[in-house]
Amino acid sequence: MKEKRKAKPGEVIAVLKRILSENGRDFVPYYAMAAACMVAVAATTAFSAWIMRDVVDELFYRQRHEMIVVICGAIFAAFAIRGLASYGQAVLLAKVGNNLVARYQRRLFDHLMKLGLGYFSDMRSGQLAARISENVAGIRDLLNMTLTSIARDMVSLIALVGVMIAQDPVLSLSALLIGPPLGFAVNYLMRRLRSITRESVEINSRLIGAMQETVQGIAVVKAFTMEEQLKERMEKLIVHAESRSNKIARVSERLTPITELLAGAAIAGVIAYAGYRASFGDTPPGSVFAFITALLMAYDPARRLARVQVGIERALVNARMIYEILDVEPHQRDAAGAVALKVGKGEVAFDKINFGYTPENPVLRNLSFTAPAGKTTAIVGASGAGKSTVIALLERFYDLDSGRITIDGQDIATVTKRSLRENIAYVSQQPYLFEGTIADNIRYGRADASDAEVREAAKQAYAHEFIESQPQGYDTVVGENGVTLSGGQRQRLAIARAFLRNAPVLLLDEATSALDNESEAQVQTALATVMRGRTTIVIAHRLSTVVNADQIIVMDAGEVIERGTHDTLMALDGIYARFQQMQTIRGSNLLGGTGQEYGQKTGEA
Repeated sequence: MKEKRKAKPGEVIAVLKRILSENGRDFVPYYAMAAACMVAVAATTAFSAWIMRDVVDELFYRQRHEMIVVICGAIFAAFAIRGLASYGQAVLLAKVGNNLVARYQRRLFDHLMKLGLGYFSDMRSGQLAARISENVAGIRDLLNMTLTSIARDMVSLIALVGVMIAQDPVLSLSALLIGPPLGFAVNYLMRRLRSITRESVEINSRLIGAMQETVQGIAVVKAFTMEEQLKERMEKLIVHAESRSNKIARVSERLTPITELLAGAAIAGVIAYAGYRASFGDTPPGSVFAFITALLMAYDPARRLARVQVGIERALVNARMIYEILDVEPHQRDAAGAVALKVGKGEVAFDKINFGYTPENPVLRNLSFTAPAGKTTAIVGASGAGKSTVIALLERFYDLDSGRITIDGQDIATVTKRSLRENIAYVSQQPYLFEGTIADNIRYGRADASDAEVREAAKQAYAHEFIESQPQGYDTVVGENGVTLSGGQRQRLAIARAFLRNAPVLLLDEATSALDNESEAQVQTALATVMRGRTTIVIAHRLSTVVNADQIIVMDAGEVIERGTHDTLMALDGIYARFQQMQTIRGSNLLGGTGQEYGQKTGEA
C-alpha cells in the first residue's frame, strides 16, 4: 500500500486556483448567476426569520388585522423567490458541473493518447479506467461545494446571525459559543479523512479493474476452471473495499452527532433563557420568537458548512488524483523543429541500434540492417531475440539508447510521430477490434475512406465473404474486442484495415498466425498483392512467409547473426537452416513468439 499522503496547508486553495485558472474564465457568467441565486436564497431565508417578529407582535400581540395582507404577501413572495432561485442555482451548477466533467474527460483522453507505451505497461488498464471514472467528478464537486458553501450557506448564516444580533445581542453571544468546539471537531475529522479517502479510491480502482480483466479473459477463466481462485481474490478485494468505505462513513458521519449535541445544547439553553425572561418581563414576545426562529434556521447552513469541509477534503483527494495523471509528462515528444516525413521509395535502415526497456536488460545490441525499398524483409529468430522490438522502434513507440533509424535517409527521431505513423501500416500478431461496426473497424485505417474502399479492402483481405454472412453485414456491431468473431476473422479485419491505410511501409507481425491453412493461403495471396511495390518488414514464424522474402534477417539475443535469401541461408547450414529443419520435422511453429522482449520490461517473461 502506498504511503498515506497528507495535504499541505493551503493545498485546497492551490488546487482551486489551478482549476479556476484553467476553467474559470469560461464559467464566470454561470457562476455569477448561480451566486446571485444563492444570495437570493440566503436573503429570503433571513427575511423569513426576521418577519416572525411582525407576525407575532403585529398580528397576534397587537392584533393589527390590516397587516395580514401585507405580511402574508411578503411571506409568499419570499418563498416564491427562494423556490425560483433554488431552481436556478441547481440548474446552473449542474450545467457547469457536467461541462467540467466532460471537459476533464476530454483532457484526460487527449493526454493519455500522448503518453508512451511505458506508462500503460506500468498502469493496468482496468485500474486506470476505474481511477478516472471515480475521480473525475472531484473537480466538479470541489468547485460546486466551494461556491455553494460561500454564496449560499455562508451568506445565509451571516444574515441569520445578523437577525439574531439585531433581536438580542446577549442571546446571540451565548448561542455562538458552540463555534470553537465545532471547528476543532471538523479539523480533527478532516485529518482522519484525507488518508482513508485516497486509500478507498485506490482499492475501488483495483476492484473494478480486476472485474474488468476477468470479464475480458472469461474464456481463459472457464478453460482453466479459475472461478474459485478468482472468487477468493475478488472476495478479499471486496471485503477490503467495504471496510474502507465503512471507515469513511464512520469518520465523516461522526460530525453529525457532534453537531447535533452542540446545537441542541445551545438551542435548548437559549430557549430556556428566553422563556424565563419572557415569563418575568413585559416585552412583546415577537423579538424573542424571531430570534429563536433565526437560531433554528441558522442551524442548517451551519451544519452544512461544517460538513462541507469534510466533503471538500474528499473532493480534493479526487481532484489531486486526476491532476497526478494530467501532470505525467509524455516521455516522447517531437523534436524541436520536427518536420513531416516525406516518403519516396521507402527504404528503411537500422544503423547501430542499441536499446533496452530497462538499462540492466538490453534487448538490441549494435543492430544494423537495411530493408530495401519496395522489397520484403523477413525477420526470424527465437523468443526474446528482439523481433517485435524492431517494429516497436520503427513505429517510434520508444526512443533509442543509441543509433538511428532512417526512412529514405530521414532520421525518424527528427520527424513528427504523426507523419511517421501515417506512412506505416501495421498488422499485429494479436489483432484488436474496437467498439463499433465491422465497417468502423476497417475504416480506422483511413478515416476518409468511402464505403466502396472499405469493401475493396475487405475483399483484398478475403474478409468480404464472412462479413456479408453477418446479421447486418458491414454494419454488424462487433463484441468487445471482436469476441463474436473467430481469431482468423479478426485477423483478416486487421489486415483489411492495413490495406485501407495504403501506406508505403507495411509491418506484419506474424499477420497470418491466427489463420487456418485455407484462410492463410487466401490471405497470403492477398498479402502478395498488397506487398507489391511496398517496403514490407515481416516478423515470420511460418515457412510460407519466409521463403518468398527478398531478404531474411536472422536475429539472436538482439543481434543480426545471418542475412540473405532463403536459398543462401539454407546453403549456409546455420541457425536459419536449423529452424527450417526443426519446423519441417515437427510440422509445427518452433521459431518462437514475439512477446518475450516485452516481458523483460515487466518481469513477466
